[in-house]
Amino acid sequence: MKPLLHFFLLAVSVAAVAGRPSLTSEEAEESRWHPNSLEKLDRSERSLGKLGVADLSNETTTAYWYNDGQTALKSKAKNRLNTNKAKNVIMFLGDGMSIPTLMAARTYLGQLHGYSGEEHSLHWETFPFTGFSKTYNLNRQVADSASTATAYLCGVKTNNGQLGVNGIVTRGDCEASTDTDNHVSSIAEWALNEGKSAGIVTTTRVTHASPAGAYAHTSERNWETDADVTDDGYNPTVCKDIATQLVTEYPGKDFQVVLGGGRRTFLPNSTVDDEGSYGYREDGVDLIETWKQNKADRNSSYSYVWNRSGLRNVIDNPDDVDYVLGLFESSHCQYHLESTPETEPTLAEMTEAAIKILRKNDNGYFLFVEGGRIDHAHHSSYAHLALDETVEMAAAVRLADQLTEESDTLIVVTSDHAHVMSISGYPSRGNDILGVADISGVDNLPYTTLSYANGPGYKTPSNSTRYDISDDDLTLVRYEYAATVPLSSETHGGDDVAIFARGPWSHLFSGTLEQSSIAHFMAYAACIGTGLTACT
Repeated sequence: MKPLLHFFLLAVSVAAVAGRPSLTSEEAEESRWHPNSLEKLDRSERSLGKLGVADLSNETTTAYWYNDGQTALKSKAKNRLNTNKAKNVIMFLGDGMSIPTLMAARTYLGQLHGYSGEEHSLHWETFPFTGFSKTYNLNRQVADSASTATAYLCGVKTNNGQLGVNGIVTRGDCEASTDTDNHVSSIAEWALNEGKSAGIVTTTRVTHASPAGAYAHTSERNWETDADVTDDGYNPTVCKDIATQLVTEYPGKDFQVVLGGGRRTFLPNSTVDDEGSYGYREDGVDLIETWKQNKADRNSSYSYVWNRSGLRNVIDNPDDVDYVLGLFESSHCQYHLESTPETEPTLAEMTEAAIKILRKNDNGYFLFVEGGRIDHAHHSSYAHLALDETVEMAAAVRLADQLTEESDTLIVVTSDHAHVMSISGYPSRGNDILGVADISGVDNLPYTTLSYANGPGYKTPSNSTRYDISDDDLTLVRYEYAATVPLSSETHGGDDVAIFARGPWSHLFSGTLEQSSIAHFMAYAACIGTGLTACT
């Protein structure tokens, strides 16, 4: 007892002299805030090379980090402001791509290639300029994808659930949405007005909220077909559905590229598509045939494709096609990890086809590309699928970067809103980002590195204890990661999202911006629209 008593008296004496709080209060609490997780490992396992991850021994040296910092400094110091006119603008939108999603996806990508992962980068993270976007809308702290699309594509914030209309319109107000004074135009329309080409690419239905922001004017994002309008008690000849607007009205009917999913919104409910699914329309109109006839009436070359081989033909022979409509699923495109490669193209392939067609215009183009199923995976608490969809979008961005010149093409990568996935638990370097982080010291049960604040992943406790994931198969791509609050669908998050940019006037996308500024900045760089431009 004497050595312990001596230690206690010495600690009390030192604390009294220094005026520090006692170990049993703030210091004890802080030790819980920042635990030394390696204390749980045998001392022989503490070297980085024995943690079961890639060899990180070089990182233990001062020289490694000094060289790393100097390399980064030299790269940044070489950056010069590019004030050329942007002939082309490509906007990539990772739907629901929160900042935690970025970190987890880059780690996932690195680990797919055998690395520890944390040090890896998604392609756009190498771009020279980065900023943040504030995603709230007019009536919600946490926004949806329709109102945000109106912000970043039209430059105007609006109410939840609305596309291409201002805040005077309330959601579902058919009459107000038909008043052209309440309409707001998109940067895609601004590009067409200046003789440029325009197109949209998405892994969702092409009539879904994000891509529809480029062409639709509606008070309800869910009015994708005439049947949807009728179901809500309105006349679809007055409040035209989104698919009809895309095919028959300006600017959508002039888009030279429309690629994604959603055949069902184009076809009558009596018509079976190429893969055996019925359409959803009740007006008997086949909008695919309407689209074809419109292009034939212009004496333009066109191609409607519904599978990968059809799109590959467009990629290999872009000079043979002026307009392309590609609808690869009845609804949304499949998740990449669950797709059928023989029939379904990748987002990178759709992006390649779009660029090869649009770049034929000497005046340039605006292209919107969406990795839309990141959002869907998060809503289902499918973290694995969300990360893989993010990696797929990174591949598309890389290809776009390779197919264009930084001197005349502005590429902007951002998100519309966040999600409530978090990364936690002090896991070791190289720990499987999709795996278990640690064992709780409170209930002695494991927990995963990734989890959600709410969603379907909530598991009802048994025997008054937290659900035990020990026997769960975390390798399942549709594994529902744990949630704190039970909801049938996980929600969006209200945190800011990142913006990455390269090319002409990319330095504008720095700092913390209103999301609606993005459209104005892109238009400034391309010298389009009715506002201030780099050419005025």
